[in-house]
Amino acid sequence: MASIKIKFRPSTVEGKEGGLYFQIIQNRVIRQMTTDYKIYAHEWDAEIESVVISGTRTNILCSIKERMEWDLSRFEKIVRQLEQERRRYTADDVIALFHKVTQETSLFSFMHGVIIQLRQLGKVRTSETYTATLKSFMEFREEQDVPLDGINSDLMLLYEAYLKARGVRMNTVSFYMRILRAVYNRAVEKELTTQKNPFRHVYTGVEKTIKRAVPVKIIKALKELNLPMKSSLDLARDMFMFSFYTRGMSFVDMAYLKKSDLQNEVLTYCRRKTGQQLTIRWEKCMEEIIKKYQSNDSDYLLPIIKEHGNERKQYDNALHLVNYRLKDLSRKLKLQRPLTMYVARHSWASAAKARNVPLSVISEGMGHDSEKTTQIYLASLEASVVDKANKMILELL
Repeated sequence: MASIKIKFRPSTVEGKEGGLYFQIIQNRVIRQMTTDYKIYAHEWDAEIESVVISGTRTNILCSIKERMEWDLSRFEKIVRQLEQERRRYTADDVIALFHKVTQETSLFSFMHGVIIQLRQLGKVRTSETYTATLKSFMEFREEQDVPLDGINSDLMLLYEAYLKARGVRMNTVSFYMRILRAVYNRAVEKELTTQKNPFRHVYTGVEKTIKRAVPVKIIKALKELNLPMKSSLDLARDMFMFSFYTRGMSFVDMAYLKKSDLQNEVLTYCRRKTGQQLTIRWEKCMEEIIKKYQSNDSDYLLPIIKEHGNERKQYDNALHLVNYRLKDLSRKLKLQRPLTMYVARHSWASAAKARNVPLSVISEGMGHDSEKTTQIYLASLEASVVDKANKMILELL
């Protein structure tokens, strides 16, 4: 069986850090694999072949020791597998397999692969949230990768403590943890690691946030504001109102509405977030907004995406502009909290709840702990029931 040892090579320059390397011996052939781990001579115990944790570099040394132990564990696993297969192998084979396995079982590399796959599937927004999560975790790790086998409960608790220390809200902590858990579970399914339930002690719930809805009287006041026709303020107001008119349609779904989605006074679209198909009866107030922008020559219904190519960038720019102008409108209305496109969604739900619309039509003003519950309720409804509720709310304006 191949022998794997960790060795220290002192620097030829006095007072400089030396390097750690792995020594692989198989059939009396010795090979070395260098690493980028640097320590001083007094930080190495040659007898037990281990990093000495002491002095002012405790955090750095702990990180190096942790990573060396992970690497050694992977080497030993490779050797055991080769021995079980009862095939001849060399020290060079062990090193080559180590590099291959390291690439495949690295969290950063694996998650990058998941992100690329999400983009290929057209799930751009989801890929962006995964990218944000990976960026946060990489900052926590100070760019030092983690093998999938190294993801454990202690590491996740440290990450949670790191986020809390930086004032990150618990819903955001949960958001990052749930994404990392999804990536980890995918790796388990691919048999790249074993299930250790590393997220069982960290927060993955959802706290109720500050109420985002505004009362109908505010929506009505916004509708009646005297604004320059087709100005950026007018556009922001129209997009907010269109969302409210269409049962709180999300801005991304509004952006990708095609003219062909409106047939026989019925608007049909699929939620980009869930894939769920929804239908909305076309109302006069919706038509008034569309008529204002009929000069739009694109295939899209609303003046958000105006041309083919860079659709996502056009959507992002439009959302930024609309939310920015909604803040200006909020000041005009002397609101304590600024309006956003998401407020339109919450406000429709709140208005529905206030007028005793059944929970099966809209779930507790979007107050479910999980959106899956909302989907279950909505999926079981006939469109006419929801349309009736929507018409009742629109008549309040």
